[in-house]
Amino acid sequence: MHFQWDWLCLGVLIISSVTVGMENKENLDADVEVENFDKQSQEADVDRDKSSLEVVYQTPKPTGEVYFTETFDEGLSGWVFSVTLKEDTDDNVAKYDGRWEVEELKENALPGDRGLVLKSVAKYHAISSMLTKAFVFEDKPLIVQYEVNFQKGIDCGGAYIKLLSSSNDLNLEYFFDKTPYTIMFGPDKCGEDYKLHFIFRHKNPKTGEYDEKHAVRPDVDLKKFYLDKKTHLYTLVLKPDDTFEILIDQTVVSKGSLLENMIPPVNPSKEIEDPTDKKPDDWDERPKIPDPNAVKPDDWDEDEPARIEDPDAVKPEGWLDDEPQYVPDPNAKKPKDWDEEMDGEWEAPQIRNAKCETAPGCGEWVRPMKNNPKYKGKWRAPMIDNPNYQGVWSPRKIPNPDYFEDLHPFKMTAVSAIGLELWSMTSDIYFDNFIICSEKEVADRWAADSWGLKKLVASANEPGMFSQLVTAAEEHPWLWVLYVLTLALPIGLSVLFCWPGKKSDEYIDFKKPDVSKQITKGELKEETEDLEDYELEEEKENEDTDEDGKMSKSVSACSLVKDMNRISSWIVLPIITTCFLRRCEMCLALSLFSSLITSSEWHLIANSSDKYKQKVRLYSAFLHFQEMNVLPTLFFMFVDSDTYVVPSKYFIY
Repeated sequence: MHFQWDWLCLGVLIISSVTVGMENKENLDADVEVENFDKQSQEADVDRDKSSLEVVYQTPKPTGEVYFTETFDEGLSGWVFSVTLKEDTDDNVAKYDGRWEVEELKENALPGDRGLVLKSVAKYHAISSMLTKAFVFEDKPLIVQYEVNFQKGIDCGGAYIKLLSSSNDLNLEYFFDKTPYTIMFGPDKCGEDYKLHFIFRHKNPKTGEYDEKHAVRPDVDLKKFYLDKKTHLYTLVLKPDDTFEILIDQTVVSKGSLLENMIPPVNPSKEIEDPTDKKPDDWDERPKIPDPNAVKPDDWDEDEPARIEDPDAVKPEGWLDDEPQYVPDPNAKKPKDWDEEMDGEWEAPQIRNAKCETAPGCGEWVRPMKNNPKYKGKWRAPMIDNPNYQGVWSPRKIPNPDYFEDLHPFKMTAVSAIGLELWSMTSDIYFDNFIICSEKEVADRWAADSWGLKKLVASANEPGMFSQLVTAAEEHPWLWVLYVLTLALPIGLSVLFCWPGKKSDEYIDFKKPDVSKQITKGELKEETEDLEDYELEEEKENEDTDEDGKMSKSVSACSLVKDMNRISSWIVLPIITTCFLRRCEMCLALSLFSSLITSSEWHLIANSSDKYKQKVRLYSAFLHFQEMNVLPTLFFMFVDSDTYVVPSKYFIY
């Protein structure tokens, strides 16, 4: 019964450990923080049960100066649908007739929170709105921020926005792909090409023409943001010192300088290659040439073949020279519908000659080929350095007639409107909570009152760890094997080290201590003194024992000791932690066991032919734990029939 109780405790510990891990994971998922939330936002009650989580949504209000905000909670007031046609496109598809709707999210929606949704597939969409006031690039940063949710994933399409350049000719009803813009920013994807655009149109101060400058691609994996069907927050920060930052979910994914990290560069090179320069006819670009003084050796025979017949080869005995390898099939019959006038003379199909199956070969025997030892091939002069080598020719450099230097590309063309001009093969792309401002704190507060709540609800509604494991295993059945092994390994190791196999009476011949009988230290001392003479005789006998056997057993036991110390940190200690979390009654005993098994030093009793001496020492250690009402089976590690491992700090000499 005692042994069964130990097994029951171990089972309870393992189940408790798994349960605590699952609950910790769920609590961690619900404990969401968004950067720069104020105290009021951080006090959301995430400790209650997730199924009862309720978030009260209120339309966010800007807390500082802004140039544009839009929540779509009041519909599309102020937005203009384009009525023009896309240029250089067939008239049947050139119309901007893609449908827009204002809807709540399909999943993890906040009651009352609505957004702009692209509804049509394979159609051009265009919609725009004037800013509250134009943004002029002078001494204030520009911060553009909005949310995107690819509710059905995305196959091919974009979700970027354009900040339209200020102009007296700007008419939003005719907003299309050629409408001048200052900045284009946002996600775009087609096939396996995942992009996050940041493009600005730079005006050439000499010619007045505009060129697109593209930011270097972010050095992060963007795939998950397009496929996880979650709402993500995209932020662009442009600063007057000509630097920029791109953030996703308030985490920087790319940053750099407008002067150094744009393609092509803002400022052209001072010199360019002369387009009129041509390479001279006598220009020698060859670094190596054949040695003109080299002479072919007299014994170099270029006519020798690479392969010749082996003159030493002999035809194998039994070779059937007169038998063909293939013969007509004697069982084949001409089809009844065979017309010799139309199909020609019928011939039976060929099959392998049965006589050749048992013979070395059939047909005419030919000597095998081998490499010709005299073969040298065509002679070529060795290569030497070219004394006339002039290097690789390149056109000469001339001053760039179009050179200019713009030291402050931040001073772009002012913007007065925002527009979405998109095409997509996937519908239900969700946009929400646009804000354009100059203070990062204002944008962060806006995000806390909008995107932060969406993130909180989405995190609370995520399945628990156990559900995720089951779902993953349903998609990949081989994971069940991994789960079983993961659970079986700590159980097996615990059984191996805590409950070793019973020793046969042939090797353990000493009397088992009576656990119920308390023995005093005085009685133990008397018994120890009676054995001193016997111990001296045994020590002399042990000097004649095979040293090799002792070394082998000690190495094996010491290896076991190292294994116990190594596994204890990731098997025993988590179980003990679980006990304390569950307030288990076995915590005291298991805590002592943890302290024992994680001891830095273990005492090894090897080659103990003096079992009587060993009995006294182990019994002494046993009494030490008996006083604490701790089961002795937890504290003696049996290596084999006559080798034991005991913690040094509990060993009594």
